[in-house]
Amino acid sequence: MDGTRIAGVDDVPEVGSYLFTAEDAFTNEWEVILVRCEEDPGVEAWVNNCTHEDQRLDRGSGAAMRDGQIICPRHGSMFDACSGACDNGEAAGTTLPDVDIAVEGGSVYLVDDNYTYLHEGGIGGGDGPSSSSHIGF
Repeated sequence: MDGTRIAGVDDVPEVGSYLFTAEDAFTNEWEVILVRCEEDPGVEAWVNNCTHEDQRLDRGSGAAMRDGQIICPRHGSMFDACSGACDNGEAAGTTLPDVDIAVEGGSVYLVDDNYTYLHEGGIGGGDGPSSSSHIGF
């Protein structure tokens, strides 16, 4: 497999997310989340930011999810875990930036030429802004 192993598929929770940090070609660090998806390959990877506002979807304890959608903790916009598309709330009409991965032999690999795997977990920096979401968790 060409790529860097991120985690085992079993490490990605059925509901929630697996958080890791990657670096782009300009040495900027990005948080990325792995989430379960019902479509092949069964896991998808998204940049860990709401498209509406600079808000982390996973603040270190897993992204909030409901019915196969990732919920922004700030305003409650919901993103499809398989496509990254949002059709409601402040982020309606946008799609989460994807990160190319491959799943093989029970492992998830980073295969995106735009990113280099750095480590499991986030960049750090606290819990992020408070929520003004209309959706309860």
